[in-house]
Amino acid sequence: MSPCFIVLIFAVSLFAGATASIVGFGIGSLLTPLIALRYGTDTAIVLVSLPHLAGSLLRGWRLRMAIDKSVLAHFGILSVSGGLTGAFLFTQLNATALTPLLGVLLIMSAIAGLTARRERWQPRGPLVWLLGGLSGFFGGIVGNQGGLRAAALSAFRLAPPAFVATSTAIGIVIDLARTPFYLYSDWSTITGNGALILGISTGVIVGTLLGERVLLGLSPKIFRTAVSVAIGLLGVWFLYNWREGF
Repeated sequence: MSPCFIVLIFAVSLFAGATASIVGFGIGSLLTPLIALRYGTDTAIVLVSLPHLAGSLLRGWRLRMAIDKSVLAHFGILSVSGGLTGAFLFTQLNATALTPLLGVLLIMSAIAGLTARRERWQPRGPLVWLLGGLSGFFGGIVGNQGGLRAAALSAFRLAPPAFVATSTAIGIVIDLARTPFYLYSDWSTITGNGALILGISTGVIVGTLLGERVLLGLSPKIFRTAVSVAIGLLGVWFLYNWREGF
């Protein structure tokens, strides 16, 4: 691995950790495509899973007092179920086949959140729970759960710290559910790339601490706009990567 690529990975890890602290997702979304350039998508999902868990645990611990326990208990159940299903299917299916569907769903969610009716729009009833299950499912099978989870959690109108804290707590449970499948399916890849995983984890952790300072200074309006923009950009990025053959 060239020194330039190592520096690039660490820089993106910093940015990914900071982004996740601000909008509640971004580690897997930013790092997986980059790592996939060298290792392929399926291996990248496995390599990023442990740094993702490390960053989420730190973020969840520091924001633990802001977690909305009611939302966590109800919304998280289907997310975890979806995560387990997706992680199991990860060993059976081609993960990249679902990339365009995820991209379209994210773009639609972002458009709804950024329109003039943003304040009145929100998923309701069964749609909220469906998005919860889908967010976990995509987290398990393609390594990206945060975008759909953010779209679904917007229904609850949580304050910025509560939104990120609750999203992170759900993500941690999903990570704990899916990671054993990755370890079992590709243990040799993880042990053979320990230094890379450690470097990514370090960057994510430092970025998490830096991004937290930004999060605590955001107003709810700016925060909701930032989340919608991040969701939309993620959707466009997925569609672009799919067209390019990731």
